[in-house]
Amino acid sequence: MSSPRSRLTLVAAGVLLVSGCASLGADGGDTAPATSSASPSASGSPSPTASASAEPEDPDTPTSWGPTVGELAEARALVATWTPEQLAGGVIVGRFHGTDPAEPAAMVRDLHLAGVSVTMDNIVDRDQVVAMTSALADAAVDDGRDFPPVIGVDQEGGYVSHLRGVATDFPHFQSAGLAIQADAQAGRRVTREAALTTGLELRGLGFTWVFAPVADVTIGAADPTIGARSPSEDPLVAAQAIGAAIKGYDDAGIVSTVKHFPGHGTATTDSHDTLPVVDSTLAEIEAHDLPPFASAIAHRAPAVMMSHLDLTSIAPDVPASMAPEVYDLLRDDLGFEGVTITDSLGMGAVAGRPTPALQALEAGADLLLMPVDTAVTHQIVVDAIESGAVSRERVEEAASRVVALQMWQARLAAQRPVPADVAVRAQAASADLESAAY
Repeated sequence: MSSPRSRLTLVAAGVLLVSGCASLGADGGDTAPATSSASPSASGSPSPTASASAEPEDPDTPTSWGPTVGELAEARALVATWTPEQLAGGVIVGRFHGTDPAEPAAMVRDLHLAGVSVTMDNIVDRDQVVAMTSALADAAVDDGRDFPPVIGVDQEGGYVSHLRGVATDFPHFQSAGLAIQADAQAGRRVTREAALTTGLELRGLGFTWVFAPVADVTIGAADPTIGARSPSEDPLVAAQAIGAAIKGYDDAGIVSTVKHFPGHGTATTDSHDTLPVVDSTLAEIEAHDLPPFASAIAHRAPAVMMSHLDLTSIAPDVPASMAPEVYDLLRDDLGFEGVTITDSLGMGAVAGRPTPALQALEAGADLLLMPVDTAVTHQIVVDAIESGAVSRERVEEAASRVVALQMWQARLAAQRPVPADVAVRAQAASADLESAAY
């Protein structure tokens, strides 16, 4: 399946026009989106039709999703030397139980994991969080890496905020949409500042990733999963909120994760429990769900999270996170070249499927998020690489994107120190966002 590129181009163009992506200066809170001189491909490389006689790219040239061309080349060279055990770990973000920092650190070191996802069940207080993230960073060094691990957390604002009591509370992301509806320029500015201070505060705690912002366009009361997590019921308002948030997170030097592609807002059942069936036509998905993702890509989104949805018009009976057709929609039609990460593989929508991690990896996922059993999944991927059940080329492609992104994150973090008054700034940003919305 490949949807008509011309139709999606028109969707993206409309998003950019409405979201005011041309530079508006300090008051507008937006800057011009990235443009790419080469046509996108699934590998994140220039199109094969590019002239063979073209001059080699400057290694400092940025990609459309963050890292430089040189960082991506360095990452590819590195993962080409990895053992199957290292490669398998490099595409897994694990889960752990309890609050002892030594447990996830051992997983990262011994299984060579890309990183771990931290949930509220792993949290005690600020000191424990910092001890844990420090232990994870040290574990990556012990594993021979000179780039940081993925240390991620759901910190969207509102009720999906796993660091409640440790980091600043922000309102639901729907506040961003409401603020933009009230005053587009001021709304984008407070949304960007909220993302910036959230990201800086997370970095001060030792995190390198945030699983936000939510790009889903909700349908309101019939949507039991996303609801107020969505910026708006209006796709173009949501697109503006997403563009502003991506810019804020980038400025903070943290990896943001736009979710849940191609849009969870129309699902009327909860993917935490079961696989939702979405009967929207492709045209309806393009018009209702894709504009915020088009905006995210135009604003250099580094990572996109794939949903667990049964999209009957695209890949019936297969979760989107495991459907090659959905990855094609994202990469070939929308032009995304960055890291794709599944939603949690422990969710009810996919947990009962045989080898969900392998299905997702083969379909096009670069990172496998929170499998039910991290060690077992690691061994399954190792065995698949060694047997040829999944090609080493596919796993290297995935792992190299992740490594390049972590190199980029480390570079940005070094350039953008966390200010001493970050908590005060975050509290002010939270208050400003709520005031602009309500």
